[in-house]
Amino acid sequence: MLRRTVLAAEAAEAAGFDDVWLAEHHFMPYGVCPSAITLAAHLLGRTERIDVGTAVSVLSTTHPVALAEQWSMLDAVSGGRLRLGVGRGGPWQDLEVFGTGIERYERGYAESLDLLLAAATGTVSANGEHFAFREVPVTPVPGGKPRIVVACGSAASGSVRLAADRGLPMLLGMHADDDAKAATVAAYGGPGGHVSTVLCQVGDDAAGLVRRTLPGWLADGLGAHVPLEGHPSPSRDPREYTDLLCEMHPVGPAEDCVAKLETSLRRTGVSHVIMFVEASGTPEDTVANIARIGAEVLPALRASSPAAPGSG
Repeated sequence: MLRRTVLAAEAAEAAGFDDVWLAEHHFMPYGVCPSAITLAAHLLGRTERIDVGTAVSVLSTTHPVALAEQWSMLDAVSGGRLRLGVGRGGPWQDLEVFGTGIERYERGYAESLDLLLAAATGTVSANGEHFAFREVPVTPVPGGKPRIVVACGSAASGSVRLAADRGLPMLLGMHADDDAKAATVAAYGGPGGHVSTVLCQVGDDAAGLVRRTLPGWLADGLGAHVPLEGHPSPSRDPREYTDLLCEMHPVGPAEDCVAKLETSLRRTGVSHVIMFVEASGTPEDTVANIARIGAEVLPALRASSPAAPGSG
């Protein structure tokens, strides 16, 4: 799976995408990437032009100053091609294994984000509920500000206000439709360089293909989350969720995908789109899907909306 991800990133650069993003999961077969920033470092070395982002680095289990150091190092050697997506994560066993605990998850997200931002200025100290240490210099010295996006689940999420108050754009999830994303943008206070996530599969039988392959992936992924005691497990039905994704997102012939993405841009005001392109389940089909998006979808979108970049 990890080698397939590298192939997909290289194919995305060749197909003309602007950036590629990596998810992060622990102790589960879904994704098999426990450190998005580590895999991002490898991809930055394997590519020349394309930006690489984390979607997301989980601040509830990561020390924010260590993440800032990693960002500063990779920012320097890649010529500024690393983007940081950050999120709160979930009440999973990760908190138990890494010793950060449920308190850090429930109350420490804002403190972690503020420490990350402070460390990116070059020096940082802490005297808070979850972090306390004397001032230290960050090395290598940051060469600029990190390009951070904050994962936000819905308009009612506290992450929306957190992002807005700090002037950081949001990363909107694949589970939300255009109306929900528009409501989240409105709750934030309007446009601000936000990023939207969609499933994109191009082909005359794309919906049929996704419905045959994706439920198995989702069953493995949703069932693998192990919550801390007293917290519920995810309960989505994989087939119903797959049907919902096929209805909401650009899945079908290229012209239908273009129309769906153009409509979404108008309704949400979000022109930067991350595309989940691996729903077919095979590396050959994934690379073919990336190539078709690059040849048949992105040029049409850029012609109608020049400001809209494409992401993989």
